[in-house]
Amino acid sequence: MVKIYKNFNIKNLHRKSIILIGNFDGVHLGHQKLFKLAQSYKKKYKLKIGVINFNPMPKMYFNKSLKNFKITSVDQKLKLLKGLKVDFIITKKFNKNFSKVKSINFIKEILFKKLNCKFIFVSNNFRFGFKREGDVNLLINNEKNYDYKVIKPTPLIKNKKTVSSTLIRTFLEKGNLDKANSFLGRSWTVDGIVQKGRQIGKKIGFPTCNIDIKDYVLAQPGVYAVRVLRKNNNKQLKGIANLGYRPTFNQRKILLEVHLFNFSGNLYNKHLSVQFLKFIRKEKKFKNVIQLRNQIKSDLKIAKET
Repeated sequence: MVKIYKNFNIKNLHRKSIILIGNFDGVHLGHQKLFKLAQSYKKKYKLKIGVINFNPMPKMYFNKSLKNFKITSVDQKLKLLKGLKVDFIITKKFNKNFSKVKSINFIKEILFKKLNCKFIFVSNNFRFGFKREGDVNLLINNEKNYDYKVIKPTPLIKNKKTVSSTLIRTFLEKGNLDKANSFLGRSWTVDGIVQKGRQIGKKIGFPTCNIDIKDYVLAQPGVYAVRVLRKNNNKQLKGIANLGYRPTFNQRKILLEVHLFNFSGNLYNKHLSVQFLKFIRKEKKFKNVIQLRNQIKSDLKIAKET
């Protein structure tokens, strides 16, 4: 059972552990490589593995205009981290007080006194402390003072590119879903609650489940082949989704609309996980509903073959 903490006051059995620090947004192949290495240290040194991550992500905290940024939600990230066989996860609330903690105090008061960690896994570009004053070199220079060892794994290179959350966001924003999914090691997924919309899809013969994408990264607006799972229900449903602004109907708010194949029933207020399988086309404005309906029929064929 993975223990979840909201602060650094952890149980004694979790002190003197291997600690991985980062946002781990997407929990992509690069992150997975890091955790695999940590597992080898766990086996060799008979230690537990803990994760420190932050909510909100510091970048979003400092830049309030950054609305659509996350690859994974907090719940998704926790689920994925649990799947990597860690022993405990600390999700620290990132707020004004915490942002003012000086880097040396983070090392001394938290990493040493509170956690007494033995190994610290961080990426080369890791920054921490007030005004991001601390870096990996500061951590390394204090190894002997505070009885820990810093591990800097080499980045994962795939198709001659370094696997990173930043690159995956770029792939999604440009409609390169295949590349994004390849770097994630799974299909990019948006979780959300089905809301009541304007019933436009129903009126034109293609009823949809409407989902607010909240602070997820804004992938290329357009049409996608998807697979949908309901919470506490293992049955997978195939479908087609439109992520966008619905220009034919002069809408301005971004929305995820999902049409399910071979399904009838009421899904309002239900929790859905929408897995993006294939990017079909960019969103476009049609002259009339007849043109739109004909295009949807063509899109449906591609989605059903995916």
